[in-house]
Amino acid sequence: MRFSLFVHMERWDDQLSHQEHFQNLTELTLMAEAGGFSTVWIGEHHSMEYTISPSPMPQLAYLAARTSTIRLGAGTLIAPFWNPIRAAGETALLDVISGGRAEVGLARGAYQFEFDRLSGGMPAAEGGNYLRELVPAVRALWQGDYAHDGQIWQFPTSTSVPKPIQQPTPPMWIAARDPDTHDFAVANGCNVMVTPLMKDDEEVENLVEKFNTAVGNHPEVDRPEILVLRHTYVHAESEPDAWRPAAEGINRFYRTFDAWFGNKTAPANGFLEPSPEEKFAERAEFTPDSLHRTAMIGTPAEVVERLRHYEALGVDEFSFWSDNSLSHEQKKQSLQLFIDEVVPHFQNRTAAEDGQQPARAGLPS
Repeated sequence: MRFSLFVHMERWDDQLSHQEHFQNLTELTLMAEAGGFSTVWIGEHHSMEYTISPSPMPQLAYLAARTSTIRLGAGTLIAPFWNPIRAAGETALLDVISGGRAEVGLARGAYQFEFDRLSGGMPAAEGGNYLRELVPAVRALWQGDYAHDGQIWQFPTSTSVPKPIQQPTPPMWIAARDPDTHDFAVANGCNVMVTPLMKDDEEVENLVEKFNTAVGNHPEVDRPEILVLRHTYVHAESEPDAWRPAAEGINRFYRTFDAWFGNKTAPANGFLEPSPEEKFAERAEFTPDSLHRTAMIGTPAEVVERLRHYEALGVDEFSFWSDNSLSHEQKKQSLQLFIDEVVPHFQNRTAAEDGQQPARAGLPS
């Protein structure tokens, strides 16, 4: 099992500039590369200060120039907001700029707030139709001349300019939760990204089972890969109650997610207050005590134990989700502990089982 970093510019007030936040994101990426992480993932969100990324493409292009080995993942492009020609061309250009390191993730979208502003109020639930039409169209454009006459998009013969370096295509990933999306991804040879959000590891098992069912339904397709994305915070053994700041920070993150997802309050200049604690009085999964158990929060030994369970389930990539409303220094300390005291357990274990010298941490040997 390899490791990746999932990161946004995360801004909770105006104490730091956007430029400083991007410098922080870059520093975390360089740490992850030095620690042998396989990929950095950046998503797409609009008009939200707490996950700043109107497009991951310029950020990833900049990181391509600052790095040499880490792969550069759009995690994920929101399908209804992209014309296939634009999606194919921009992702191919990232692949060219990075020397063949692009990873292309796609999703149907979730926030009605964004659909109200970018898609004329179209229900977010209809985004799956766009996803299913976008994936094969982008692949065809990467390959050469292609005309499209779909239900959503129509265009005469076109092609991706430039063409990606990776052939036949860069890896494609689909953010999936329901069985139909898992099945679509596997049937189309796409890897799958899942997140259990604030649920426990039983949800991870359920999501992996959906993936495995889709794999079993499509023996004609080589098994794709599955990535699990989880809020992660590693703390030192000697610190009493060191888990609490992380659990409270992730609680704040999810209450803010709830406020944006609910789409009932107008934001002020891109900021939206978290939903109040009392809203979740009957929702135990939002409490810091519960998040301490469900998010990947713990000492290195505790995190290693849980990750070995994920590995045994067949998870190919674990993505260290750094968005947690904590300070940059706290994020750095956690990431460095993960690199120093978690990753080597998997590095050495893989090497011993394969009878090989240890590979760079987090990368296939």
